[in-house]
Amino acid sequence: MIKATAWVAEGTALSRQALVDLDGASLLPGWTRRHVAAHLSLNAEALGNLVHWARTGEERPMYSSPEQRATDIEAGALRSADELLAWFDESARVLAEAMATLTDEQWQARVLTAQGRDVPATTIPWMRSREVMIHAVDLGTGVTFADLPADFLEELCADIRAKRGDVPDVRGSLPDVAAYLAGRPYESVLTADGAPAEPLPPWL
Repeated sequence: MIKATAWVAEGTALSRQALVDLDGASLLPGWTRRHVAAHLSLNAEALGNLVHWARTGEERPMYSSPEQRATDIEAGALRSADELLAWFDESARVLAEAMATLTDEQWQARVLTAQGRDVPATTIPWMRSREVMIHAVDLGTGVTFADLPADFLEELCADIRAKRGDVPDVRGSLPDVAAYLAGRPYESVLTADGAPAEPLPPWL
């Protein structure tokens, strides 16, 4: 968990760097960079709900519903660039401070993810690190999978393989394999028999 918390800080800095230009499309189909920025802030607030749950025992889901989550992202994407940047900074700061208050016992509390998975609160930093790392790339302003820490990419590949289920055994550089498994643009990823790997749909 300590490593994941460090990844949160590093990924937050990368996302903030990638938010240099909020005009234009992101690398995610149907989303502008402002959609990604709004999602990152809403995700910080949603994970803050899980931290509250772990700290107090009061059940507080990440989102009230998938529909409300989508509505909030659309509304957030309409904010000005300055508002989005301020929202990102504040939501990231509040989440980091909230996580820092949890005791060892509270970190073991069980909470539910947006997908309904029952997990210990120790999973929260990993959940946030995935968001800020991968979406820093999705913003499409210069950050790539090659800029992400190698140990994070190794953990990401293992996590995706466990959650995606039946994905092919592929060969390539670590950043390209991670991008491939996450359903993002990649280069030179081959299957075990040397054939080009077929793209996967976006994950996360």
